[in-house]
Amino acid sequence: MSEVLILAIIVAAVLLFFNREWIKNRFFPDRQKNYTIDDQFNSDKREREKEIDRILSKMGKNGVSDLSAKDRKKLDELSKM
Repeated sequence: MSEVLILAIIVAAVLLFFNREWIKNRFFPDRQKNYTIDDQFNSDKREREKEIDRILSKMGKNGVSDLSAKDRKKLDELSKM
């Protein structure tokens, strides 16, 4: 009986060792990916550019008249930043 318990503890330790990165990411995820103010600014800028590109590609395919009022307002707001 004690041999089985020792074997189970060893197997559990080995499994925990090889899955430690998964366990860390699962239970202790990174709270903030942007470490500096510059990283946050650049991340926000990329998100704005992606949104502008999405609206402009929609406009390029179907013309300006196909944009909704919401898209026009969003494009106007993003272009002022």
